[in-house]
Amino acid sequence: MIEMKKQSLSETFSIYFDFRMLKILLLGAISGFPWVLIGSSLSLWLKEDGLSRSTIGWAGLIFAVYAFNYLWAPLIDRIQIPYLTKKIGHRRGWIVLMQSIILLSLVIWSLIDPSEKLYFVILVGLIIAVASATQDITVDALRIEQIGENESRSMAAGAAMAVVGWWSGYKLGGVISLFTADYFEKIGIENYWQITFLILGILVVLINIGLMFIKEQSASTRLSNQNQNDKIISSKFRNDNFLTKIITWLTGTISGPIVSFFKKNGFSIAIGILAFVFLFKVGEAFLGRMSIIFYKEIGFSKSDIAIYSKTLGWITTVVFTLLGGLFVIRSGVVKAMFLAGILMAGTNLLFTVLAWSEKSELLFAIAIIFDDIAAAFATVAFVAFISLLVDRTYTATQYALLASIGTAGRTTLASSSGALVDWLNGDWGIFFIITAIMVIPSLIILWFIKQKLKINEK
Repeated sequence: MIEMKKQSLSETFSIYFDFRMLKILLLGAISGFPWVLIGSSLSLWLKEDGLSRSTIGWAGLIFAVYAFNYLWAPLIDRIQIPYLTKKIGHRRGWIVLMQSIILLSLVIWSLIDPSEKLYFVILVGLIIAVASATQDITVDALRIEQIGENESRSMAAGAAMAVVGWWSGYKLGGVISLFTADYFEKIGIENYWQITFLILGILVVLINIGLMFIKEQSASTRLSNQNQNDKIISSKFRNDNFLTKIITWLTGTISGPIVSFFKKNGFSIAIGILAFVFLFKVGEAFLGRMSIIFYKEIGFSKSDIAIYSKTLGWITTVVFTLLGGLFVIRSGVVKAMFLAGILMAGTNLLFTVLAWSEKSELLFAIAIIFDDIAAAFATVAFVAFISLLVDRTYTATQYALLASIGTAGRTTLASSSGALVDWLNGDWGIFFIITAIMVIPSLIILWFIKQKLKINEK
């Protein structure tokens, strides 16, 4: 592994003032906001309509679509949206289309009673998840393409800004969601969550206005490389007809990114990378999936959750994401991953203390602050890690593949979080201890593959 040349702290921090970082910040917010809708907002909506922890936990299976978006990521890299691509660009065209679907879904949610039509609520939530997972493919590609291929330090800084943006979209969106729902509930509006979803729809519109200020880079090099790979594949066929052209396009679109990844890293290391990515944030996901239910059960109101978990959490996340980005830039992404894993395990144990103590706003604030510190640090290191692994010829596809594998661990496994709490008879303390232990297997894998990773950290 190539060691990074040290810079002064001021020189390192100056990377954040690159104007490209502001664009990446907005892209992160676009990506993070939908998680408010199908995460905390949906969970509380179902909770306050009397549904069980297990039901709410299993409803989280809609997040599993994020684990499979790599299946259609190759199409996102190649297929152009009629009219939108020509008017606003390939990447932005896809984002606007998906945002429109999310907006329509919020309107539909505003008309549904979950106690009567739970299946329909979940179906619309699934549509939001699919649209969000699809836009993430393009958002991540557009983010990576804002930075030059050999600008490793800028890529790490961009990862930090993307995480800040994601958490800003998620946390501030959550603040608006919770305070709005709480306000409408207090003034006696029965369907307060439905009204809240309409308010959140306004944010979707504003996000798309901001998107228009992000310019796309020329796609000529990417398209040229893709066409060159297509020619190599087509040369294997004796006849050049319509059928072979379809086979060539499908082969290049689907298999090209995967072959490129395994060829670059070698089979055993590539498998090790995939296993690490899958397992790294499972414990955090188990905690995150049930956290808002835990807060509610130990006696905190929606306003309390909004203040401590969302507002305070957002400030903490922003600060320590930027600091985490500096650490990644100066110390290297692999070292940062080890530290992040240890921090996640340690902070999860704070929730055990909170669970086994009397209700305390101070303990609540401390647990949230340290959890957000760990999550911020882990996320920026993780994003930088997989961003440095992708081939620019298949930016969207390879990043989506790695990100979705990570999401698979966080969503498919974490969907059983509610059932686990029920199996433990509601012993939240033991539950959080288990989540702390979950990070250990991933760190063992990283230890064995770290010397053979093909990551340029200059």
